Amino acid sequence: MALAIPPNHRPPPPPHHNLPITFNTSNGDSLSPSHHSRLLHLLNQCTSMSQLKQIHAHTLRTTSTTNPHTLFLHSRILHFSSLTDIRYAFRVFNQIESPNSFTWNTLIRGCARISGLENQAILLYCKMLSQGVALPDEYTFPFVLRACAYLFALPEGKQAHAHVVKLGFCSDVYIGNSLIHLYASCGCLDYAQKVFEKMYERSLVSWNVMIDSLVGAGEFESSLKVFGQMQRLFEPDGYTMQSVINACAGLGALDLGIWAHAYVLRKCGNAVASNVLVNSSLVDMYCKCGSLDMALQVFEGMPKRDVITWNYMILGFAMHGKAEAALKCFDRMVNMESCKPNSITFVGVLSACNHRGMVNEGRKFFNVMVKEYKIEPRLEHYGCLVDLLARAGFIDEALNLVTTMPVKPDAVIWRSLLDACSRQQHASIELSEEVARQILESGGEDVSSGVYVLLSRVYASASRWNDVGSIRKLMTEEGIAKEPGCSLIDIDGITHEFFAGDTSHPHSREIYQVLDAMKERLK
Repeated sequence: MALAIPPNHRPPPPPHHNLPITFNTSNGDSLSPSHHSRLLHLLNQCTSMSQLKQIHAHTLRTTSTTNPHTLFLHSRILHFSSLTDIRYAFRVFNQIESPNSFTWNTLIRGCARISGLENQAILLYCKMLSQGVALPDEYTFPFVLRACAYLFALPEGKQAHAHVVKLGFCSDVYIGNSLIHLYASCGCLDYAQKVFEKMYERSLVSWNVMIDSLVGAGEFESSLKVFGQMQRLFEPDGYTMQSVINACAGLGALDLGIWAHAYVLRKCGNAVASNVLVNSSLVDMYCKCGSLDMALQVFEGMPKRDVITWNYMILGFAMHGKAEAALKCFDRMVNMESCKPNSITFVGVLSACNHRGMVNEGRKFFNVMVKEYKIEPRLEHYGCLVDLLARAGFIDEALNLVTTMPVKPDAVIWRSLLDACSRQQHASIELSEEVARQILESGGEDVSSGVYVLLSRVYASASRWNDVGSIRKLMTEEGIAKEPGCSLIDIDGITHEFFAGDTSHPHSREIYQVLDAMKERLK
């Protein structure tokens, strides 16, 4: 069965070494082992597609397809071409009469590694099964599962998993790692954990994949518990520490984050300590843990920064209300470091403008994003601008933006409008009711008691006390309680959570005594 060559895929430019190859034809016996050895030697010396094509042509002219050494030569040609020119690799593959598992694996791997061709890797695997000549082996499945994970192709991934079990490869650590990655990528964390728990052998990569999967799913405490278990067996590497740092950022656990930073500096070597991804994670962690000075210290000490690093620093400044610093950081990024901003960069810039009520700057940067950098606005960008305009009192402009934007507004955007309406002295009752209706109809996790509270504020500002009473009665009938405010504080590595009016904390008595004393002093 001939395989279709993927359309519109341009191979990367070949190296500059395009010198023609001189073939030694003094030995007339082209079927001898020495002839195949010479061709194999030339393949190992090959540095460009031009040379590879010459060797391939000479192989076709001077070797017999029935010679077992020829299949090995073709498999090597296929391997080299799959790394440089996948279209040519497909042509080579289609010339092989009876491809074995190695040749199938080579082409599957080539497709799985190229963005946009992952689907071809899965199709190749299906054709390999349908032909039934060569069976998948333990080297086939990591590539197939990688393609499934990239495409979030859970049904196909589950079928591949079933084949793994059927063919007896469950004990293979590389396949196990790929299965964990597949299920975590597809949002099936429970399946990923089951695969991890049932693995006969776990490598450092196995632990790293599991920890990273837990962090990606927001299970920060669980990820740190797994990290503790891993330390009994393996020394953490840079990948481990990056995941641990991200978990600390998610928890706001500054003490543990400082420990992780110190561990990287002491034990992971200069390559990890200067790694862009690790340092970017540190910047993000310190910003989220409230230590902006430490984040800036790490940022300034980095020998190299990428767009992710700049984004974390800009978002960190915005998060801490340092709008001017965020905008200066953006200016330095673009004009001094010549780093091209992306969609996330402008989320940070617009958030900074929003925190300080910088309406003109917000409008300017939104236009710069669209017109100068050709970035299509996403819901987050519209949300920042709508909130900025509404908070500044430009409700009509914000409403016009909501009604004309090409994406459907979510409950957060509608709530920004309702919140702005509730702050006005003479808010439009009709507009507020319509916005509240949009929030309730949108459903989702963002709908809460806050909608009813904001609408009751609008009625109260208009002295419509009967409507205020109706809202409270509706909340009671529907069992909707006003959600209490919540705050977190980290002391000696332990995170304490407090709710308004809460007395469940074991030291609540002492806490309220201190609060009462503070009240007395403030009188």
